[in-house]
Amino acid sequence: MPQDFKVHGSNDKALFNLTVHRGEGMVLLAMDWKKGKPPLNFAGFAIEYKEPGGTAFFTVKNRISFPGSEKEPVALRLTTLRSPIQKFRWVHFPRNAQKTGPFTYRVTPVFMNEQDELSYGDPQTADIELRNETYPGQLNVAFTRGFVSSQAFIDKYGPAKIFSTLIPAKADDGPKFVPTHPKAKEALEWMGFESRDVILAVLDEAVKDKTAQVRVVCYDLNEPEIINRLAKLGKRLKIIVDDSGSHKPKTSGESQAENTLVASAGRDQVKRQHMGQLEHNKTIAVTGKVNKAVCGSTNFSWRGLFVQSNNAIVVKGKKSIQPFLDSFENFWNHSNDVAGFAGTVSAKWNPLNLDGIDAKVAFSPHSSSNAMLDAVAKDTEKTTSSLFFSLAFLYQTPGAMKDAIVKVTNKDKMFVYGISDKEVGGLDVKTPNGNLPVTAPAALTGKSVPEPFRSEATGGAGVRMHHKFLVIDFDKPTARVYMGSYNFSATADTKNGENLLCIRDRKVATAYMVEAVRIFDHYEFRVSQQKADTAQTKLELAKPPRTKGERPWWDRYYTDPLPMRDRKLFAGS
Repeated sequence: MPQDFKVHGSNDKALFNLTVHRGEGMVLLAMDWKKGKPPLNFAGFAIEYKEPGGTAFFTVKNRISFPGSEKEPVALRLTTLRSPIQKFRWVHFPRNAQKTGPFTYRVTPVFMNEQDELSYGDPQTADIELRNETYPGQLNVAFTRGFVSSQAFIDKYGPAKIFSTLIPAKADDGPKFVPTHPKAKEALEWMGFESRDVILAVLDEAVKDKTAQVRVVCYDLNEPEIINRLAKLGKRLKIIVDDSGSHKPKTSGESQAENTLVASAGRDQVKRQHMGQLEHNKTIAVTGKVNKAVCGSTNFSWRGLFVQSNNAIVVKGKKSIQPFLDSFENFWNHSNDVAGFAGTVSAKWNPLNLDGIDAKVAFSPHSSSNAMLDAVAKDTEKTTSSLFFSLAFLYQTPGAMKDAIVKVTNKDKMFVYGISDKEVGGLDVKTPNGNLPVTAPAALTGKSVPEPFRSEATGGAGVRMHHKFLVIDFDKPTARVYMGSYNFSATADTKNGENLLCIRDRKVATAYMVEAVRIFDHYEFRVSQQKADTAQTKLELAKPPRTKGERPWWDRYYTDPLPMRDRKLFAGS
């Protein structure tokens, strides 16, 4: 059976190879020249795509153009047919990604002569299906968009100050907050992306199925659409809500949600706990006709759904959701009893019993005898090809995981891309051009965003990169991903309530790899924006060399070791 998560262009006449990697609601397009280096007049790639059942191609847009083209109409100037992509890979979010059937991508090499006239070579085309579910009827991986600080957000819903009309300023205001933005419904759907969709869909199914029983364990709970759906379940709901720190006061969003759910479900159906330090889980398990469970890093909050970069995993089937039901009962029966919970079967690896998918789940807190962190770190050290990570709070979690990442990063010819929400001492998080650490910077506003970019939203202060996942050897048969609410720290391992999954599957690994790349590229480009502003230069496309000694835009992809590996890894067969 051919791979449906990685397809190739097949035009023998084209001068380059094309590989398309399936992500969740997105694709990674990767190109590489077939023989030797591109000619000096190679100006980049034009990218077009056609929707399933469509008859016309849409042209992907660029945000920067060649110098001297400012007088051309924007619609013409910024199409990649006129302003080609000067990279060997590109992450694209097609419109209507939920459509069934194949999307067709057409990538064309663009050339420029000495008179600045453009010409086009033979294209590569490839068809790929995205589908709503990763594995229909079994497993679905979903992401939030996490790009509040982006030009796309401002283009769609700006200006920057309008953010306060979409998101409450304080978490405690969440349960009663009503957006006043004229496009609030559309904006929240765009920001929440697939994670919001799948979480609400599971709850809607539970509300509709009167035989369904719902079990929830959550850290943040202040988003009214989720709270209202939970309230509709009445006594069919049992829920555990964290009561640590800012969640404890009577005025907190979690305490307000508690009052609502006690009124609908009854006092004996709602419990508050902090399981050692935090009840940091984000899980929903639904029995009945539904038989689905949700886990991952996405908090049931305004920030979790609409500001942060997060993921949610949905599994389906009676056997597959049983570990989540068991963990709920063990959390409920061992309230704030770390040793008691650590002695249950839930604190060990439990298979998810998915057909053809090697997946397992474990819940924290663990004891010293069944702790997971060192084993995950040792598995990370076994990386043979590539390591991608997106780890919130890595800066404050010294120990086994950071040591493992450093060890892999220092291996010869290993490919490592990663990001955390703050700079991590002792760990250089490499950028494609070898510059030093890329972290998740705050919104770039005012003078920090050079032409042709606009000021961006500054709302939703705090952590924005909230993922916790590792992708090991996505391009190998041994590909695996670790993900969940688990922060890969000693605290997450032995003191908090957490969920941690390990999925050994190339399709899932590819989806998380694409997510890692798109976040990495987003913030790496923001660093280049800052540098362009500091240097008082405009971000523009490079014309082919016109003088002796001038280098083409693609030179670093053939001379710098990291960009060279980047080009070969993603476009490889």
